[in-house]
Amino acid sequence: MDNKIIMLVGDWYYSRIVYTALKKEFNISNIIIDNGESKWTFLRRRVRRLGLLHVIGQLLFRIVIVSYITLTSKNRSNKILQKSGLKDECFDKEKTIEITSINSPEGHALLKKLNPDIVIIVTTRILSRHTLQVTKAKFLNIHSGITPLYRGVHGGYWALINNDNENCGVTVHLVDEGIDTGGVLYQDTITDVINPKDNFLTYTYLQLSKAIPLLKKAIIDIQKNDIKTKKVLTTSGQSLFYQPTFWFYLYNRLFKGVK
Repeated sequence: MDNKIIMLVGDWYYSRIVYTALKKEFNISNIIIDNGESKWTFLRRRVRRLGLLHVIGQLLFRIVIVSYITLTSKNRSNKILQKSGLKDECFDKEKTIEITSINSPEGHALLKKLNPDIVIIVTTRILSRHTLQVTKAKFLNIHSGITPLYRGVHGGYWALINNDNENCGVTVHLVDEGIDTGGVLYQDTITDVINPKDNFLTYTYLQLSKAIPLLKKAIIDIQKNDIKTKKVLTTSGQSLFYQPTFWFYLYNRLFKGVK
């Protein structure tokens, strides 16, 4: 008998691409859309952690740089998707459930009701320990970086900034209550497919093209009760990364050629 698989997602293109790829081979019974915390709450927490000036720089990066490269990278992004056989299609409405927070009593009650064997996490909030203990399911996540060296966000970009090409890649791992600290199942790099037209945005598509086959392997491993974590490199330094600031991105694009 097949394991019951659900997805816990944020509602944006990355999650939809993963779902569209998986539904061809696996029966995804439900998609839970976690609507996440308010932008104001997120910004206040980020200011406390990084400082006001840094957060202003990140906002400028999102508004100016990301908007620009989104417009100028459409052809390259589409070519990556086409070559990888990936598509951005809508979630099936009849399978979709929206909630305020998976870490709430509402979210916990929903997980208990659905009683999944596998929960695939895509671009959603950090799960609390209580949430992970509500069900006996295995929680799987795609991380856009090589963990634990590049935890946080945009790990491929930060590896290139550090001239660390051998660790510019993607990880499929089990989920725990930490930030990208769960047991590693599979990893791969994207340096062999990066070309001069690629940038901060298209690295994400390249990572998806490498990660989805690994995620499928991990699902099959769980179904066969043959899941094994891998020994990985560790670091004693800071390995939690955030979005770059406007000025940091421009400096490294001009002087390092990292787009």
